Amino acid sequence: MAFATIDELEAGLRSARYLPERGLATALFLALTLEKPLLLEGEAGVGKTEAAKALATATSARLIRLQCYEGLDVAHAVYEWNYSRQLLHIRAAQEGTVSEQELFGPDFLIRRPLLEAIESSDPVVLLIDEIDRADDEFEAFLLEVLSDFQITIPEIGTVTARRRPAVVLTSNRTRELHDALKRRCLFHWIGHPTLEREIEIVALRVPNVPERLAAEAAAFVAELRALDLQKPPGVAETIDWARALTALGQQELDVENVEMTLGSVLKYHEDLLNVRDEALAGLVASARAR
Repeated sequence: MAFATIDELEAGLRSARYLPERGLATALFLALTLEKPLLLEGEAGVGKTEAAKALATATSARLIRLQCYEGLDVAHAVYEWNYSRQLLHIRAAQEGTVSEQELFGPDFLIRRPLLEAIESSDPVVLLIDEIDRADDEFEAFLLEVLSDFQITIPEIGTVTARRRPAVVLTSNRTRELHDALKRRCLFHWIGHPTLEREIEIVALRVPNVPERLAAEAAAFVAELRALDLQKPPGVAETIDWARALTALGQQELDVENVEMTLGSVLKYHEDLLNVRDEALAGLVASARAR
C-alpha cells in the first residue's frame, strides 16, 4: 500500500479524481508509512470522506466504512453473535446430525466493519466516518483498536490484525474529541480550498463542465461562504451544482438558472431566503466578473 514519495501518492490520488493540497497529501503519506491512524477534521463537504475513498482507490485497497451515529455500539460496529445459527446448531446437535461445537466461537460471529478490517489479510482502508457523532463510550472503545490494532472478544480472546489497515477518521467537530483518541492519531485540518484549486477540483470531478461555468460556479460559492449562513456550502456542493448546471446545458451562470438550482448548494430554507432578488443578482454579477 505504500508509496515511495508524496508526489507518487498525489499522482495516485489524482488518478482517483481527488485533488489534495500538499499538507493533506503529506498527512496521508505519513499515515501509510508510519501505519498510524489519521484524523481529518473540517467543515462538512470539504472532502474528508472522499479523501479516504480516493486513498483506497489509489492503493488498490478495499474500503471498509463505519458510519458513526449517536448510540452506535459494539454489536453494530465490531461484532455480534449469530443467535439464529447457534440455535439451529443446538437443534442439530440434539438430533445427532452434527457434532458438538463451541457455540461462542469464530464460526458463529457476524463480523461488523471494525472486526472485518482487523481480520482482513488483504489491503484495507478503514474509514471511521463522523466519529464526533458517536458517544463517548464508543470513542473510548476505539482506543484499543487504534493503539494496538486489536479487538478483545470476551468469549474468544484478543484478535490482532493480520495486516494493519490504513485508518482514516473524520470529524465535523460537532463536539470535541478526547485527547486520548487524538494522541493515537496523526491530525490534519481540511479547510475550504482556494478559488483556483476549487476550479481545478470541479474540472476534475465534472469532466464535461464548461471551463467558464466551472470558474463562475466556484466563484459564486466562494462568495456564499463569506455570508452569514447557517450552513456554508462545501466543495461537495460546488461539485453537485456544477453537475446540475452542466446537465441543464448551461455554459455560464445567469440569475434564472442560479435561482432554480440553488437548492444544490444551500440546504437550509433560511439561507435560501437570504440569497434572493438583489442579493442573488449581485452574487451572479460578481461571479461572472471574475
